[in-house]
Amino acid sequence: MKYLIVGLGNIGAEYRNTRHNIGFMILDALAEASNITFATERYGDVARMRMKNRQLVLLKPSTYMNLSGNAVRYWKEKEGIDTDHILVLVDDIALPFGAVRIKPRGSDAGHNGLKNIAQMLGTDAYPRLRFGIGNDFPRGCQVDYVLGQFTPEQRLQLKPRIEVAIEALGTFCLAGIQTAMNTYNNK
Repeated sequence: MKYLIVGLGNIGAEYRNTRHNIGFMILDALAEASNITFATERYGDVARMRMKNRQLVLLKPSTYMNLSGNAVRYWKEKEGIDTDHILVLVDDIALPFGAVRIKPRGSDAGHNGLKNIAQMLGTDAYPRLRFGIGNDFPRGCQVDYVLGQFTPEQRLQLKPRIEVAIEALGTFCLAGIQTAMNTYNNK
């Protein structure tokens, strides 16, 4: 079985380690732990790995967040991956910092990356892992918050929360979405 694991983020040094790039950060941590590296290919940086008897294609789109769907659709078709074997890793301001929620489908909730993926796939029925970044910002400052760096306190907690996200994506691939949701959505 083959899975496409897509970490959403924006390319460029100015976006490195920002809240909006948590998808990239999760995939970078998984690649480091698995001793694999990303290579620049069409529409993004791609790495391949095995998890038991599963093949994982890890994708960090280079299309910028708002056009992530182009990369997802291309790699889905190129690798012949079913939509229910795609997992999109995305930041979510509606969740407390570090919370992990897996869903089989859903609205974009105003997230332009998810909106574009749904448009390009023709459905919102694709799995996603939402990583909470909190919403501790004054009214009208959402963009600055999302594109800002994690606080020092959050940085101390970030690595163990990323490890939980990696465990959740592994459970998604090995045991299915229902088991992953039951195990991690309240952890």
